[in-house]
Amino acid sequence: MKKHSFLIVLTVFAQIFINCSNKTSSEIFVEEKGAELLGYNLRPVNIQNVKITDTFWLPIIKKVQEKTIAYAIEKCREEGRFDNFLIAGGQMQGKTRGEMPFDDSDVYKVIEGASNSLISAPNPTLEHLLDSLIGIVKTGQEKDGYLTTWRTINPAEPPAPWVEVKEGKRWESLAASHELYNAGHMYEAAAVHYLATGKKNFLNIALKNADLMVQTFGDGAGQIPTVPGHQIIETGLIQLYKITGKTAYLDLAKYFLDSRGNPEHHALFGAYSQDHLPVTQQKEVVGHAVRAVYMYAAMTDIAAIKKDTAYRSAVEHLWENMVQKKMYITGGIGAKHEGESFGENYELPNLTAYSETCAAIGDVYWNHRLHALTGNVAYLDVIERTLYNGLISGLSLDGTHFFYPNALESDGVYKFNLGACTRQSWFDCSCCPTNVVRFIPAIPGLLYSKTDRSVYVNLYASNTATVALEDNTINVVQQTAYPWDGTVELTVTSEKDSAFDMKLRVPGWARNEVLPGALYHYVQPTSENISLSVDGQSLPLKIEDGYLNLPGQSIAGKTVTIQFPMTVRSVATNPLVEENVGKRALEYGPLVYAIEEIDNPQNFDSLHVSDEMAFETQHEPDLLGGVVTLKNKQLKAIPYYAWSNRGIGKMKVWIPSHP
Repeated sequence: MKKHSFLIVLTVFAQIFINCSNKTSSEIFVEEKGAELLGYNLRPVNIQNVKITDTFWLPIIKKVQEKTIAYAIEKCREEGRFDNFLIAGGQMQGKTRGEMPFDDSDVYKVIEGASNSLISAPNPTLEHLLDSLIGIVKTGQEKDGYLTTWRTINPAEPPAPWVEVKEGKRWESLAASHELYNAGHMYEAAAVHYLATGKKNFLNIALKNADLMVQTFGDGAGQIPTVPGHQIIETGLIQLYKITGKTAYLDLAKYFLDSRGNPEHHALFGAYSQDHLPVTQQKEVVGHAVRAVYMYAAMTDIAAIKKDTAYRSAVEHLWENMVQKKMYITGGIGAKHEGESFGENYELPNLTAYSETCAAIGDVYWNHRLHALTGNVAYLDVIERTLYNGLISGLSLDGTHFFYPNALESDGVYKFNLGACTRQSWFDCSCCPTNVVRFIPAIPGLLYSKTDRSVYVNLYASNTATVALEDNTINVVQQTAYPWDGTVELTVTSEKDSAFDMKLRVPGWARNEVLPGALYHYVQPTSENISLSVDGQSLPLKIEDGYLNLPGQSIAGKTVTIQFPMTVRSVATNPLVEENVGKRALEYGPLVYAIEEIDNPQNFDSLHVSDEMAFETQHEPDLLGGVVTLKNKQLKAIPYYAWSNRGIGKMKVWIPSHP
């Protein structure tokens, strides 16, 4: 078949598939019922009900919505991601395009990100385009529901040489084939698309595939006893369970988790894939960091749904090990390029840090679940640090260049970013750019959580929100210049007189905690006090478990003002982190700062700080999209997330410290 232009293909498939059958294999539950099925104590507030007006986050979200999504779709076209579905379905001729067995997942992540965008910013043109892309995906699905295009095109010729082929059949080499990983991202995307549009065209594809998985894997007659090499199908299956109530999906997710680390069950994939011990016996985060946090997120789901104390204990031990011994100050995780993996305890190199963007995203997903399970503010501290530093650093200010690893130091020579020492326009392995597309439009869903009678304000950004409680609806208008300024105003109205509570998070940095635990500490803890007032009248400060707890009757119809002290802080590391001995990092509010050679061209390598050094803050609206810089006579520092947007050069987060 002669290759069609992309536009023609989209048009054709839009006409064929937009009106596809909307019947599903399971009854569709409403979203609130699905939330109950997951068993979490706190529930997020749907991004449809949180309208960001913020001058920090709104430009980033709009950049992804208006530029990066379209850019990623075009890159997927150029790289043959869509062609593979058409070739698999017999609509085109050719061999598998691309070099990775998980290239299908890039299409799914773009659809998920665009669907998240539709929830907060309805766009008929984008919705129509997604229907077209979903039609292309459907073309590549086999009759029994199987969907991994390279296997369908030619199972004996994997796109990557590290995928072992023996008989050229499905499910071979599951440690590397990514057949289950592809499915997991498909389920995640289909769930979000359904919640965004109410359409079942993508959901039907996912459910048909998931039903095949249920038939294929397990300990029954004719089934395959194994586990995924790269985790994420577990959370995807749980999302389908949330939507449909079909327990077979939940059971399979738990089966995959329960079976890990059992040599009597299958040939183990090892610590790289977290398949070295049963998951409930794992206490140290090891192996491929992205695989790890995706698995930990699924374990947290099981802990919530099943009230499983063994799972809960395991994820708490794993989290403690990560934040106490294996997390960068930026919130990044994964120390080593080899295996994209965690290192040993306290192994946190700077120049060669891996700190993959995907790992940062996965870690936010995991910590969000942990907070929903426990209400513990520490998990939000990790989320905030990651969001403002080691996650958005993965996306350039122009929205079309990306970091795969996120180094904490650059000598301007070492090509840490998969062959480059600055951001690249794309990668052969493009998981990070498409994961950014997937994640950024969903950020409004992190700002608030709720119980039947309480509203939790988790993160600070200007927005308007409507929070439906059990017997009341609370409207919140939040105004702030955070993270550049520590003043936050919240105007709260209640539609009914029924009682409610509002819990305002006090960020870890304002409580003199860099991160939970003793891995980092402020050299000179701030002595400035947080202030709280209602309609201008000061209130005594009472922080309970990291929150300011305010009864609804005292704030309804009024404006609450919180002032967090914003000062430049100097941070030191546990001396067991050898690379950082005798060095300091600079922070301002939730932001980690870095020095770049372009701002400090003279004697960059000899620059140093001292614990008594004073800094001035200066808002520079024309620099790097508008930032607050830190200055003194010796040096100038910029927010870490914005580094490497002005060409190649040296950079440091950890600066030598002299007495």
